[in-house]
Amino acid sequence: MIHKFWRHITDYATTAFRNRLSGVDALPQLAVLGLLSGIITGAVILVFRFAIEWPLEHFLPGASAESFEELTPLTRGVLPMAGALLLGLMLHRLAINDRKVGIVHVMERLNYHQGYMSFRSAVVQFVSGVATVVTGQSSGREGPAVHLGATFSSMMGQWMRLPNNSIRTLVACGCAAAISASFNTPISGVIFAMEVVMMEYTIAGFTPIILAAVSAAVVTHAVYGPEPAFNVPALTMNSLLEIPWILAIALVIGVAAALFIHLVDTMGRFHKRPVLGRIAVAGLIMVPFALVVPQTMGIGYDTVNDTINGQLGFWFLLIVGIAKLLSTSLTIGLGMPSGVIGPTLFMGATLGAAMGLIGAVIAPQQASSVGFYAMLGMGAMMGAVLQAPLAALMALMELTRNPNIILPGMLIITTATLVTSEVFGKKSLFLTILKSQGLSYQNSPVIQALRRVSVGAIMERNILRTERHLSPEQARETLKSEPKWLVVEGKNGPTSVLPAVDLARFLEDSEKPEHADRAPLESIDLMNIPANRRDVAPVQYQATLEEALHQFDITNAEALYVQRHVAPMIQRIYGIVLKSDIESYYQYRRS
Repeated sequence: MIHKFWRHITDYATTAFRNRLSGVDALPQLAVLGLLSGIITGAVILVFRFAIEWPLEHFLPGASAESFEELTPLTRGVLPMAGALLLGLMLHRLAINDRKVGIVHVMERLNYHQGYMSFRSAVVQFVSGVATVVTGQSSGREGPAVHLGATFSSMMGQWMRLPNNSIRTLVACGCAAAISASFNTPISGVIFAMEVVMMEYTIAGFTPIILAAVSAAVVTHAVYGPEPAFNVPALTMNSLLEIPWILAIALVIGVAAALFIHLVDTMGRFHKRPVLGRIAVAGLIMVPFALVVPQTMGIGYDTVNDTINGQLGFWFLLIVGIAKLLSTSLTIGLGMPSGVIGPTLFMGATLGAAMGLIGAVIAPQQASSVGFYAMLGMGAMMGAVLQAPLAALMALMELTRNPNIILPGMLIITTATLVTSEVFGKKSLFLTILKSQGLSYQNSPVIQALRRVSVGAIMERNILRTERHLSPEQARETLKSEPKWLVVEGKNGPTSVLPAVDLARFLEDSEKPEHADRAPLESIDLMNIPANRRDVAPVQYQATLEEALHQFDITNAEALYVQRHVAPMIQRIYGIVLKSDIESYYQYRRS
């Protein structure tokens, strides 16, 4: 008895929780979900980093996870080629949809599948993300981390059977938590999720995403400590006379970013070729870089730290930066499942530092430290490649922990971003890859507003399911509960809906004195009486208003009945949605 009572209370609370999440004002519920998402994502990222660092620390010389350059030339040449072949064989055995990984895949699932992601995709991303770094491909761990965070957060929402608008928010929480856990930069994680992945800013979205980023950072603090990803010395701009040179660096970085995006797009045109061949060619391309410039192998954050601390010379920086740009763009374009954010920071740091050394020769009295220009280059390259200036600025500020970087950072990031987008006409790298795959990303204000709300928030719940044929007594009994809509059942489910008032009017008319000479009613056919009947189609309870509009378009229905699976082969109907309800919500009640 107690068990049944407790289960009843739990079911009631869960249903109320889901119903509340259907709208846009469920901040307390979303806050709880954000915290859970951050904790789960933080734990997943710890496991992912351990899976990368443990084998490298035991395999590479010097017990370092990034000392690929200390390997023998033969090992450096064989490792990326062998790794590419193994990855190619693994991906070749998978279906095309199962091969998709990374941030681009997260954006695709958000745009076309309401953020639903599978455990299978997480496994493929985990294995391929570890394999690309461990085998010395030019790769990063942040892109795979974003995929993993988004997937586990999405799976949590699916397990809880939450409305799709909440699952979309959970995916953003997972993305923010992954960036926060990877770099120890919670603010930039929040902005990255909203500017790069979701491509929208909402007041309701900020709270859960912030909590996810913070809780993920706390989880990684417990293991790796509070230090950021890079060892950054105190940096400052020596003189305002440096501004023209900062603009010149922005121009160079903008050109480099445009070239990077162009090369990825160019190589992406071969995406219909067999995956095994493409990955094998990508591995072959990586071999000469591994032999001549081994710093391009793996993540390369040791080189970034040396660059920031001014320990590398001009020609070395220039060669390494260009080599990283070419090796990463060519291999990723061919389909190597590598992360791109880490290489972007590597390229920006080395090219920015090289330009800083030139500036030091031209004007030694005014020039700032090499590390200052390296950090500016990192922010500019990230902003230009991702077309996300605010996320790049926040990352720059959190990595340096120095407010003096804000003014020059804003200048170089916005200028480089404009050069890439306006001078060369390049969109974000992720949007470019989506386009090369024949996909798009719908982010118009109308669609964004409709995606934030579930049909459960606007449906008419005062309904009653009824058979088509009723006796007058059954009809009167049906009307006693004063439903607004009657859902008429057919052999294979609901066939139509009609206003209950139309049945009431029909009964009233049949009982008027002027109709006394007629034969008494024995049966009422709800499909034949005068009524404003509407053809219906189903829509799932979790669906957003965008999905409901799409269902109206493909079925030509006049009303949708909102249903949910409550048991195998059993559907429960919760309400009715009209197209006018959606239009009314968008015009008058959206926030």
